[in-house]
Amino acid sequence: MTTLLCDHADEAVSGIEDGSTVLVGGFGMAGMPVDLIDALIRQGAKDLTVVSNNAGNGDTGLAALLAKGRVRKVICSFPRQADSWVFDDLYRTGRIELEVVPQGNLAERMRAAGAGIGAFFCPTGVGTLLTEGKETREIDGRTYVLEYPIKGDVALIGAHRADRMGNLVYRKTARNFGPVMATAATTVIAQVREIVETGDLDPETVVTPGIYVDRVVKEADRA
Repeated sequence: MTTLLCDHADEAVSGIEDGSTVLVGGFGMAGMPVDLIDALIRQGAKDLTVVSNNAGNGDTGLAALLAKGRVRKVICSFPRQADSWVFDDLYRTGRIELEVVPQGNLAERMRAAGAGIGAFFCPTGVGTLLTEGKETREIDGRTYVLEYPIKGDVALIGAHRADRMGNLVYRKTARNFGPVMATAATTVIAQVREIVETGDLDPETVVTPGIYVDRVVKEADRA
């Protein structure tokens, strides 16, 4: 597989279809691929299911996509923060669906998708509304709930640097869900701050190998 180096974010998100499940990296705004999300807004795909840690912050990035009415459902861990007014209004007026997943489960369900695991048992959320109706099992004296992988049609992730083969290096907490999302989606698109020549990255610092990455675009310069 050859990673495509795109000249513009619009080229990078081309072909994303209506009804897609889109994994969006970011811990709040840290590591959120804003250029790719803005390009997805211009591209026009709708009826999307978005999987992310948050349900948007302020009026930019994921929140802007929600405000355009392009998202049918959000799967996330933290749907409400002080600046999540876009999602809050959509949810309260019945214009968007929500599935809340504990943060560790969210990461593990995507990791399971990338690892080819059909399902797994986990104790998180047992006895709460989050696991109501799910299969449970007693294992070694403790109750566990059956959880299924979360697979994406597309993953939009942010990284610090990429080489021309698509190998990715992240920067501090901006790494967050990027590595597991890159293994869990059919098409992986990375927005990076810098693209370097193959061989310029220390192999020991590469977190996401290029074999997982389909398209890379350098983020727009900001003042």
